[in-house]
Amino acid sequence: MPVGTQKDYYAILGVNRNAKPEEIRKTYRHLARKYHPDVNPGNKKAEEKFKEISEAYEILGDEKKRKVYDQHGFYAENIPADGFNARPSAEAPGFDFSGFDFSDLGSSQEEQQRGGFSFRDIFSQIFSRGREAEHQGPVRGADIEHNVHLGFWDAIRGTNLRLTIARKEECATCHGTGALAGPMVTCRTCGGSGKLSRQAGAMRFSGPCPACNGSGKQKPECVVCGGAGLIHKPETFEVRIPAGVDTGSRVRVAGKGNAGLNAGPRGDLLIVTDVERHPLFDRRGDNIYVKVPITVTEAALGAKVDVPTLEGSSVIRIPPGTQSGQTLRLRGNGAPSLRGGAGVRGDEFIEVQVMVPRVADERTKEILRELARLNPEDPRAELRTKAQ
Repeated sequence: MPVGTQKDYYAILGVNRNAKPEEIRKTYRHLARKYHPDVNPGNKKAEEKFKEISEAYEILGDEKKRKVYDQHGFYAENIPADGFNARPSAEAPGFDFSGFDFSDLGSSQEEQQRGGFSFRDIFSQIFSRGREAEHQGPVRGADIEHNVHLGFWDAIRGTNLRLTIARKEECATCHGTGALAGPMVTCRTCGGSGKLSRQAGAMRFSGPCPACNGSGKQKPECVVCGGAGLIHKPETFEVRIPAGVDTGSRVRVAGKGNAGLNAGPRGDLLIVTDVERHPLFDRRGDNIYVKVPITVTEAALGAKVDVPTLEGSSVIRIPPGTQSGQTLRLRGNGAPSLRGGAGVRGDEFIEVQVMVPRVADERTKEILRELARLNPEDPRAELRTKAQ
């Protein structure tokens, strides 16, 4: 059972809280036979009910697990049967959990999906806060995402872009420290107490203030950056977009993101591309798809025809007896591949569309009738056979 999830296992099994182990065992066996999936094939509700009563019996059928559940309203492997130690200990200095009713902490899965808290999340935040406050080493700057719109040919061939990006730069006044020289002042975050309290559902916890590391004092805040150590500053520079990007591609430009703290390295700039569609070339990944019309004569007898490609016109051979909708491939004539290395390209697929001529005179009609007499095959014969 996930930590932080509360269920009334007694109600699920239909027994009272004072039920003896034998009564719980008999009730579970009766319900298990009733809702077992083998007895109710294809019944999703019965299957869910079986899982629910099995989960309930797993807790209530075990003396130690039942004791924990009765005391706290939920069960987790890391909770001792004699409850939590409400006093601060050497393992968790500075946090006060006294006076809390832990049986009221669990939130349902629906609440968690709506943005509620879970028991595990709360403890993770508590015990990581102190470590974050103690971390004073170099911190890498955050990455920046920037969306750009590209024409079809710019994406295929690659292009240079001149961008102006508002980045976070190190504050020149405080040199990225967020503080000014001078006597220590009362911490504005905790008001000098050195502690911060936080409410999470029915639980309130306190820990050392991360701004002053629990001292209650801090250096004067920089008036230019407001203590952040960074200021926003636009910068214009040129970047190269490689050939072959597509909609959703991410081009990383190293070192063009936000500045780091405490002499940490810069983050990167991530350029996310949105590419226009082409009226003729349909791009799907690294492959290009084109529809090419041919005449009935070319389809029947075969021919060599010109087709458009990304690099200009190319000649392909139409085999005799080609059908409309048949696809031919030109290997290596697709878009450049970002994953395959230099010179690697996708393929071009040509969908043949046989165009039926308009009959304009009696002579043409007579030729077509003669063609039908010479080729009496019924193209729908197989269709009728399959329909029987």
